[in-house]
Amino acid sequence: MGQKPKVAFVCVHNSCRSQIAEALGRLLAADSFDSYSAGTQTKPQINQDAVRLMKQLYGVDMEQKQHSKLLREIPPVDIVITMGCNVSCPSLPCRYREDWGLDDPTGKGDEIFLEVIRIIEKKVFQLKSRIDNGLL
Repeated sequence: MGQKPKVAFVCVHNSCRSQIAEALGRLLAADSFDSYSAGTQTKPQINQDAVRLMKQLYGVDMEQKQHSKLLREIPPVDIVITMGCNVSCPSLPCRYREDWGLDDPTGKGDEIFLEVIRIIEKKVFQLKSRIDNGLL
């Protein structure tokens, strides 16, 4: 088997959805693809609700291994997953691209965050399966 594909999860601010996706990609699919996240703008810190809930649910401290970064700070990637930021979604060269159409939970309650985290987890598993089966 060749090199694992590199997957970039991108949204404008790289502070919440894309960070959760990067963390779950690393946790659940590291054997299938390498996970990165980035945006066209950065925030001084990762969304604190996302950090807290990811610690609770998965025991993952996103602030230890991740930070908000710009598109130019990640290596060239094979697959780009945009989080659902529509026309303002950042563009990166890649061989495959899809949009997950997720609403930004920033500033909303935990139940909205948990719903978004669950959807991202499901989509990470689906992406892993498609990569493992040679569909991407």
